[in-house]
Amino acid sequence: MKEYNLGIIGAGASGFAAAIQANRLHSGMKIALFEHLPRAGKKILATGNGRCNLTNLNALSHDYRNKEFAFAALNKYSPEKVIEFFSSLGLMTFSDTEGRVYPRSNAAASVLDALRFGVDIQKTDLITETEISRIEKQSECFVINQEYKCRKIILAGGGKSSPSQGSDGSVLKLAKALGHKLTPAVPALVPLNSEPDKVKPLKGLRASGVELTLEGEYSEYKSSGEILFTDTGVSGIAAMELASSAERELRNAFDPVLHIDFLPEIDNLSGILEDIINAKEGQPLENLLTGILPKQIGLEILKRAEIFEGNAIIFSDKFSDNMIELLASVIHDFALRITGTRGFANAQVTSGGVNINEINPLTMQSKLIPGLYFSGEIIDVDGGCGGFNLHWAFASGLLAGELND
Repeated sequence: MKEYNLGIIGAGASGFAAAIQANRLHSGMKIALFEHLPRAGKKILATGNGRCNLTNLNALSHDYRNKEFAFAALNKYSPEKVIEFFSSLGLMTFSDTEGRVYPRSNAAASVLDALRFGVDIQKTDLITETEISRIEKQSECFVINQEYKCRKIILAGGGKSSPSQGSDGSVLKLAKALGHKLTPAVPALVPLNSEPDKVKPLKGLRASGVELTLEGEYSEYKSSGEILFTDTGVSGIAAMELASSAERELRNAFDPVLHIDFLPEIDNLSGILEDIINAKEGQPLENLLTGILPKQIGLEILKRAEIFEGNAIIFSDKFSDNMIELLASVIHDFALRITGTRGFANAQVTSGGVNINEINPLTMQSKLIPGLYFSGEIIDVDGGCGGFNLHWAFASGLLAGELND
């Protein structure tokens, strides 16, 4: 049986960071980094549209799920510290106006290469194509698959999102088998599904600067930004950031409703619409809203307001005050019933995971089993788009890699 001081399950962002950190702080430590796929770090290559948005300068102010728990790791390993960590691996970075940080090469492969170089130079054993099916806690160690003996273990294998890239939920099962409670996992940062007949006419259209409100049974959830209509529902960052809330509502047997405000910045919309109607007198009705919205979106709004009746000609006296008020209300509240999401296969992140009450936030060590640590997506912490989830992966991995009791 091969023996190690530390075994890390999951060779992704968090697992790599933990391995490098542990070796740097504990010289001479024998470390094994296990990955069940043929190649480590596959999910890293897909992040940020292949550019790897590895952190965000605004991470400390971001509204993470369970942020109070996560804050110790986020604060100790701030975005500046994560950038410093990658600099120590020879990776240059740059940030954009939204605070998103990318490798200077604009290629995710550079991030993975830097991490792989970090574990290679430290002589960490990277063991791929190895499915971890069993971990037993013995008196002074953990036994993995009855083949490897490790004094300490870090579970860093992610959640259930994008199983083809490695996060298939198998490490969550290991945590449960070791006695930890799991908060039910749901897909996050994934497109929403809606009634096909309501969205198909809008397929492929984008709307920027919208405000979204997801109406649940007892709560409302908000986001803003850009959306993209698909043939099955609504995508785009603003919609995807509501996905985990939608999933939880659906699992509680409630169908949430997505309310889209296409022009949230305009208060006196009725007055503006009246001016537009007067200005476009004599033009085809279908062109009424082309100055403020994409034509097809405007057309669907006119249909919902029961104003559009074929290729009619506008005459300002045909629009009563009530009709204008109704048109304004539909623009401010274009409602869609949400029927589901695109699921874990298309999700960027898992929301849910190992219960935070059973983990010491100052060390990432289990409160139940000494020598067992957690990092990254396996923990019930997640954030929105923009590098926030990768920052959590690196920050929690670096903290877990300290191996403090």
